[in-house]
Amino acid sequence: MFADVVNEHYMEGDVVWCHDYHLMFLPKCLKEHNSKMKVGWFLHTPFPSSEIHRTLPSRSELLRSVLAADLVGFHTYDYARHFVSACTRILGLEGTPDGVEDQGKLTRVAAFPIGIDSDRFVRALELPQVKDHIKELEGRFAGRKVMLGVDRLDMIKGIPQKILAFEKFLEENPIWCDKVVLVQIAVPTRTDVPEYQKLSSQVHEIVGRINGRFGSLTAVPIHHLDRSLDFHALCALYAVTDVALVTSLRDGMNLVSYEFVACQAVKKGVLILSEFAGAAQSLGAGAILVNPWNVTEVAASIGYALTMPPDEREKRHRHNFTHITTHTSQEWAETFVSELNDTVVEAQLRTRQIPPLLPTGEAVDHYMCSNNRLLILGFNATLTEPVDTQGRRIDQFKEMELNLHPDLKEPLKKLCNDPKTTVIVLSGSDRNVLDENFGEYNLWLAAEHGMFLRLTSGDWMTTMPENLNMDWVDSVKHVFEYFTERTPRSHFELRETSLVWNYKYADVEFGKLQSKDLLQHLWTGPISNASVDVVQGARSVEVRAVGVTKGAAIDRILGEIVHYNAVKTPIDYVLCIGHFLPKDEDIYTFFEPELPVGPPPTTRGKIANSLNRFTPNSPGMSAFCRKAPPVPLPGPDKRANSFLGNGNWWSRMREKMTVHEGSSVLDLKGENYFSCAVGRKRSNARYLLGSSAEVVSLLKELADCQL
Repeated sequence: MFADVVNEHYMEGDVVWCHDYHLMFLPKCLKEHNSKMKVGWFLHTPFPSSEIHRTLPSRSELLRSVLAADLVGFHTYDYARHFVSACTRILGLEGTPDGVEDQGKLTRVAAFPIGIDSDRFVRALELPQVKDHIKELEGRFAGRKVMLGVDRLDMIKGIPQKILAFEKFLEENPIWCDKVVLVQIAVPTRTDVPEYQKLSSQVHEIVGRINGRFGSLTAVPIHHLDRSLDFHALCALYAVTDVALVTSLRDGMNLVSYEFVACQAVKKGVLILSEFAGAAQSLGAGAILVNPWNVTEVAASIGYALTMPPDEREKRHRHNFTHITTHTSQEWAETFVSELNDTVVEAQLRTRQIPPLLPTGEAVDHYMCSNNRLLILGFNATLTEPVDTQGRRIDQFKEMELNLHPDLKEPLKKLCNDPKTTVIVLSGSDRNVLDENFGEYNLWLAAEHGMFLRLTSGDWMTTMPENLNMDWVDSVKHVFEYFTERTPRSHFELRETSLVWNYKYADVEFGKLQSKDLLQHLWTGPISNASVDVVQGARSVEVRAVGVTKGAAIDRILGEIVHYNAVKTPIDYVLCIGHFLPKDEDIYTFFEPELPVGPPPTTRGKIANSLNRFTPNSPGMSAFCRKAPPVPLPGPDKRANSFLGNGNWWSRMREKMTVHEGSSVLDLKGENYFSCAVGRKRSNARYLLGSSAEVVSLLKELADCQL
């Protein structure tokens, strides 16, 4: 309903500011209608800790909806911290100093303490009717100190605790019984709700008991009003008050404390403020902070406030008054809107660095017009069956099982059987996983980042360099075992060329701490002098031999495919799709016609020249790729003998290749190359695909072209 009204009146450039928990779903609705709309959301109540928020049935939907906003604001840093923690622990997103990041999209989260229009209260004190009220009240309470509480009749306002603390003070200081009066304004709310009716009865009972115990025929210690006061009467009451008592059990901000300070230019009254109110972070230096649950502490604070020396009262008031006059409601609104505009501009700059969505129609059209296609597909989070993210922390076992998406079986079979299409599944997974999922298809499998290769109708070959030192494996394994034991719900995978420690399902904060400790153990011990790369994922740490990347492996893979006589004509179309770690994204730039000038390990020009020298009849590769050892991991004593080649493997292989004029592996134009990152907005790929579901849709369209 709110979204419909906003969309009806919205004009380009407008700012939409959503307020409070009632409209937590609104930012998402607005962004779905217009992604360019400037949307901010502000919460006027405390945001609970993640341990409380996670108990809500719609916990994830609420957070996702709020994260659709460009800027999310709270009264205090504590509330902002709770929100970021909930997003981190419940959604598994990354919390940053600026907010919450989700695959390149940053939702800014910040604290914006609200204020009041202090000038309005200051001006009101000069009005004749207010001055008359002040004289009347001063005459009524002559000779007595005035304490004031102004609250809604609500459970979180701590009215019973306040009155009980006042009773405790009178018990311990009987000489004050006829020298102090507590005026409690309790504005009725939700009078038809039984819990509020019960609270009202409880307050009345306590007030009656205290007045009967400490009152007299002419005076009572507590004046309790079950109604609101008009603005002028309230200003007058603030002005004659000596001590304001705010004992909220939990409060977003509580502006009563601000209003009291604004009206205390003459009396310089003392503010007793609950540490659980948001205002405690703004006025804490000038107020007396108390824990409202500690009745004894509040009673002692009342005594201290009533006897406070004038010079201390003056200093405390001056500090608070300066704050409320500089942090006004107008300044709060201007700051939020300004930050929202700045956030949108920064987001636009980041968006320019994010690749666009894949133009599916264009990719399909170029596919149909090509004669020899190469499809390079990742596996995990690309071709895998999706797992419900709502159960991210619940069904760990199911998510750890990598299974091919059921809707891909028929399209993939059609693509693999097309004589004009060569399909490569390139994954970091081990050989067993790929065999189980793709054994029935006619395609190429490249396991462990391309270190093992086979056509499904043939045997596994290894493309790893000879004399590759793998002595570090056992010591790294011991470190991973140690941290797996000490990090609940973490696990590690032992592969033939690498080890991976994964803490995706562990407590997010504890997992991060453990990963830092693990890295320190690795660098100071097992791998201090080893030739290895440490690859950090979002929730994982992988140790692999130097130079083991998908980009470095693809040239070897293409060479073997050529040797197998699988390429009859030059490749004129390449589609590369995957959810790869940044370390492996060199595969996206492998086929790019131009790369920035620099000293990368293998430049694009060298690779292109090498590939252009392959011919369908080239015999060179067989001398350097041979049958791989059995799938089970060899022992340390046998491991070194199972790796082939050396550091100059590719250059030596290239020297043995023959040149066949008029034929090349690649005849690729820029418009026929489509690299797509799946679910990663920070990527070197040309385009983006949102999820494996979009990959399924694309491959279905390509498969239908075979008909």
